[in-house]
Amino acid sequence: MTEKTLPALVSSDSSQSTAQSPSLAAPTPSTSPTTAETAVPSQPETALFGNELLSSPLSSLVVPTVLSVLIFFSVVTWAALLIKGVQFSRFRRQNKHFSYQFWKSPDLLEGGQVARQSQGSLARIARVGLDVISGNDISTHRRELARKINRGERLERSLRQQILRERRVLESGLAIVASIGSTAPFIGLFGTVWGIMEALVRIGITGEAGLDSVAGPIGHALIATGIGIAAAVPAVLVYNYFVRRFKLASGDMEAFAEEFYSLAQETGFSTELQHDGSGI
Repeated sequence: MTEKTLPALVSSDSSQSTAQSPSLAAPTPSTSPTTAETAVPSQPETALFGNELLSSPLSSLVVPTVLSVLIFFSVVTWAALLIKGVQFSRFRRQNKHFSYQFWKSPDLLEGGQVARQSQGSLARIARVGLDVISGNDISTHRRELARKINRGERLERSLRQQILRERRVLESGLAIVASIGSTAPFIGLFGTVWGIMEALVRIGITGEAGLDSVAGPIGHALIATGIGIAAAVPAVLVYNYFVRRFKLASGDMEAFAEEFYSLAQETGFSTELQHDGSGI
C-alpha cells in the first residue's frame, strides 16, 4: 500500500514544480518601454529647429542684406574710381603747369610768386620751402631763433613733412577699395552658404527633394557669390591702378623736393640770388 502511494506523491510534486516553473522563467520587460520612449522625440526636435529657423525674421533677411551690402560695395568702388580719377588727373595737370612756370623763373623770389599763385601739391611744397628759406615759418617774437637754427636741416624736415601730407591726401580712400576687394567674395560666400542651409532645412521639413524645389532656393543663394565676385574684381583693379599712380606721384614729389633743396643750397638758402635769365 505504501509503494502505491509513494509514486502518487512524487507525481504530484513534479506537477506542482512544473506549474511553478513557467512563472519563474517568464522574462520581465522592464527597460523596453523606456528606450522606446526616449528614441521617439529625435525627429520632432529636428523639425522644431527647422521651423524656428524659417520662422525667424532674421533668416529671411540674411541673403537680401548680403546682396544689399555687396551692391553698396560696388557703388562705392565705382564712386572711388570716379573721384580718385578726377583727383589724380587734376594733380597731374596742376603740377605740370606749375613745374613749367617755376623752373622758368629767373630766381627763387620770382619762383615764390609763381608758387603762391599756383595750385597743386608741388606748389604747396615749394611754398613750404620758401617760407623756411625766408624765415616766415617762425613767428615774429622768435626771429632771434631763426638766426641760430640750421636752415638746411629745417628745410629738409619741412619738405618731408609736406610730402607726407600730400601723400595722405592722395592715398585717402584706397584702403576702403582694398578692403572691398578682399572681403566682398567672402561676404558673398556667406550669403550663399546661408541660403543653401535655409533651402536644405526647408527641404528636410517638407520632404520635397525634387529638382523644381531645390533649384530655385539654391540658385537664388548662388547669386550672392556672383555679386561678391563682381564687386571684388573691379575693386582690386581700381586699387592696383591708383596705387601705381600714387607711387608715380610720390616719386614726382620726392624728385621736386630734392631739386628744390639742391637749388636752395646753391643760393645759400636765400631768395635773392639772381640768374642769367635761363631759368632756375
